Amino acid sequence: MLNVGHRTLAMFKPDEIDLAILELLRSDGRKPYTEIAQALSVSEGTVRNRVARLTENGVMQIVGLIDPVRMGYDAPAMIGVNVHNADIEEVAKQIARFTEVSYLIMVSGGLDLIVEVICRDREHFTEFINQKLRKVPGVAQTQSYFILKTIKMAYGADPYFQPMEEAV
Repeated sequence: MLNVGHRTLAMFKPDEIDLAILELLRSDGRKPYTEIAQALSVSEGTVRNRVARLTENGVMQIVGLIDPVRMGYDAPAMIGVNVHNADIEEVAKQIARFTEVSYLIMVSGGLDLIVEVICRDREHFTEFINQKLRKVPGVAQTQSYFILKTIKMAYGADPYFQPMEEAV
């Protein structure tokens, strides 16, 4: 069992076929099941059933990713948030409701939360900080970092694609 927040999740143990399917879909989430089946020397039905099981178990999800810069959102930023006199999880739930927020994590160390936002421009970002984020009860301090260049963006780390006994 795996404890995540207040939930306990059953650990999913993929076999070699599951891992191969994940790897092929990771590079192209729209790859036809017939091509995957052919590459793995299994039936299309096997691939369809495995993908259904992987998605039902929450191991993966297939989504369309949008490039915000190409859509005119040219002010991505990370914001460190310190929370005082409030429940951090409640503050996080309120922040998560904002449409500008694309990623939100609770962390240890000098910050309580790290928030990734995607804004149209610096004016939109300033408006977000002053009119939304800093008005959330419990938000005591923010530290903003504009993203100048993305060096790597991965939607799954390689250790997740190794059999559990090999991942260290």
